[in-house]
Amino acid sequence: MPVADALEGARGIPLWLDPSSGEPGASPALPRPALAGDLQADLAIVGGGLTGLWTALLAAEADPQRRVVLLEAASLGWAASGRNGGFCSSSLTHGLGNGLERWPADMPQLLRLGRQNLDEIEATVGRLGIDCGFTRSGELTVAVAPWQLDGLRELYDEARRLGENFELLDADETRALVDSPTYLGGLRDPDGTAVLDPVRLLQGLASAGEHYGVQIFERSRVQRMRDEGDRVVLSVDSPAGRYWVRASRVVLGTNAFPSPLRTVRPFVVPVWDHVLATEPLSPDQHKAIGWTGGEGLSDGGNQFHYYRLSAGGRLVWGGYDALYYYGSSMASSRMRRPSTESALAEHLFETFPQLIGARITHAWAGAIDTCTRFTAFWRRSMSGKLAAVQGYTGLGVGASRFGAQVALDLVDGVQNERTELAMVRSAPVPFPPEPFRWASITMTRRSIARADAHEGRRDLWLRTLDRLGLGFDS
Repeated sequence: MPVADALEGARGIPLWLDPSSGEPGASPALPRPALAGDLQADLAIVGGGLTGLWTALLAAEADPQRRVVLLEAASLGWAASGRNGGFCSSSLTHGLGNGLERWPADMPQLLRLGRQNLDEIEATVGRLGIDCGFTRSGELTVAVAPWQLDGLRELYDEARRLGENFELLDADETRALVDSPTYLGGLRDPDGTAVLDPVRLLQGLASAGEHYGVQIFERSRVQRMRDEGDRVVLSVDSPAGRYWVRASRVVLGTNAFPSPLRTVRPFVVPVWDHVLATEPLSPDQHKAIGWTGGEGLSDGGNQFHYYRLSAGGRLVWGGYDALYYYGSSMASSRMRRPSTESALAEHLFETFPQLIGARITHAWAGAIDTCTRFTAFWRRSMSGKLAAVQGYTGLGVGASRFGAQVALDLVDGVQNERTELAMVRSAPVPFPPEPFRWASITMTRRSIARADAHEGRRDLWLRTLDRLGLGFDS
């Protein structure tokens, strides 16, 4: 079956947001009202994704008397939190290699805090009965080119030195877990990643927050903010008019969207990531690829793919072609790109020729909040009453809870091991203004593609970025 035929009729909606998909638990989101009057709050949260909802729940559970208000410009989970692949990783540093490059002294602590964060997500899901298909099945990174085997060996050695329970697999051992003719070896982290339905997680967090008294408003866009000494005043536009929310503390979790705190904007760019989902695999197709353990998978390329099986037996396949558009465009037209979707489908069938003939039923994209160090960063403002967190660069499903907890620590003036981390106390290098921003990102993407095509060898541009602490390897 040609790729064009496989993609014919694919719906441009995330699998998790499509009630007609037949995925277990998929249902229309429960709409929330728009703001329709002025409010006073102890804590105002801007952004209705996972960062905002974790912030609301953590704050409300810690102090049920705290008046918490969450303001979302559109609807809960319609952006990155509902458009990702559903990988919930323990990594707070965008992978072990990136963390070692930037904070080698802190890595034992960051690894421990990351595992603790994932443990607490799992515990919260269980305690609150959030039916999001949380399955802690681990992650398998596969080598699909000889040069990638060296990288996996290096990561394995570092992981073992740090006490991590990673397993280095040869080609046969890897293919015994998941069978692809492209696999040359693998690195398995048996419990550092879970797969889940991100929309059902988000809906569960929202319902739990409301149980504790959190007020959630959709279609309520924060336009401006000002410091009034003992509080922050937010100007909010909704279909009912313009209103004011006066809050003692504010947390911003705006992801890739322009932050109302303008000083944060140079640090984040939106990078568009595309995802495909197949029809439910037949028993014969499933048997042909093995994959009985349900691990989340990725490959070892710089332009890497990530993939997993959904609860409904579909193959969810994304990554590779991360795209930046001039001027940090967030236009809805970026949500479909036929050339990228075709390339992803070709790669899918090259990896699993056993699945040729399967139809692709969903194809969508979402904007990732990328910063130059590829991890979350925090910024305080308004005499410490406000904290912003963003920059997750694709691992926000898990790291958003940690990001939310640190943001709460910062606005509440709490000093602890989280707030003392170099990762929290430092900021990434800002991106240059246009047109230099577009030119530098485009040049980096081209160099990364050349590196993948030439046994991982990094050209002068990438080596220069490495020396500046801006090396991009995923």
